Amino acid sequence: MDISRFQTIGVIGKRRSPSVSEPLQQLCRALTELGREVLIEAETAALLPPGDVVGVEREELARRCQLVIVIGGDGTLLDAGRSFAASGLPLLGVNQGRLGFLVDVRPEDIRDTLIALFKGKFLSESRTLLEARVRKADGSLGAPMLAVNDIVVRNQASIRMIEFSTWLAQESEWEFICQHRADGIIVSTATGSTAYALSSGGPVLHPSVEAVAIVPICPHTLSDRPIVVPAARTIRIVLGRDETTATVTCDGQISEALAPGDTVEISRSPHALRLIHPRNYSYFELLRDKLHWGQNPAGTA
Repeated sequence: MDISRFQTIGVIGKRRSPSVSEPLQQLCRALTELGREVLIEAETAALLPPGDVVGVEREELARRCQLVIVIGGDGTLLDAGRSFAASGLPLLGVNQGRLGFLVDVRPEDIRDTLIALFKGKFLSESRTLLEARVRKADGSLGAPMLAVNDIVVRNQASIRMIEFSTWLAQESEWEFICQHRADGIIVSTATGSTAYALSSGGPVLHPSVEAVAIVPICPHTLSDRPIVVPAARTIRIVLGRDETTATVTCDGQISEALAPGDTVEISRSPHALRLIHPRNYSYFELLRDKLHWGQNPAGTA
């Protein structure tokens, strides 16, 4: 990656969150002092003192910037990740949220991280994204919806199970996986394997693994377990033809209603999420810290 191109930096903050105003100002000052041009997303500009900056739309950030810095939680970075995937713009996350699996720079470390970044001391990675398209019972195919973490199909009425089947593409055919009765199902990237899929009993997938996890949500049959399949294979989820209505949701942020007999087709996106990390970033250290691996229960020796 050509670090000399990091001259114009886009900045996005957590929406409608005044708490990010101070770290936003610190970031903008540091970038300016380090000789970088700063472009602020329009919604983010509203979080700063009046008259300080003029915001621009994300399309302009994609055209003019070489890097986007996101201040907020994982949800803020998921939203930005979908916006900039097609442009290939790398993202750096500053944690102003709670858990922070994707936003791994502490606010107090912003300046030191930027200095190291502009000297070429950073790590970069590319992560698999998914696309979901809804094929209606009449055969029509909807527009693709992008997901960084996961694609979830579940009943609109949360207290009722739905019936559906899962299929995996095998060359020119579809191989039947299972008939399910459950609250729903999660199809997760490796990035999303530490999110909703993990809380539903799914496995943790290393980000470099080209695979997705298929995780039933509260299945009626306890032997209906999560499985891992190649990311290159398209997955079909076919709703039963009863009166049940359901919803498909991407990253918990965008959704579309489903009718009986509809099919959700999930495939690997041609785009990827590009992330920038500090040089000392360690995925397993992140897991130990966020998931408290190896720690003794409270009150024990």
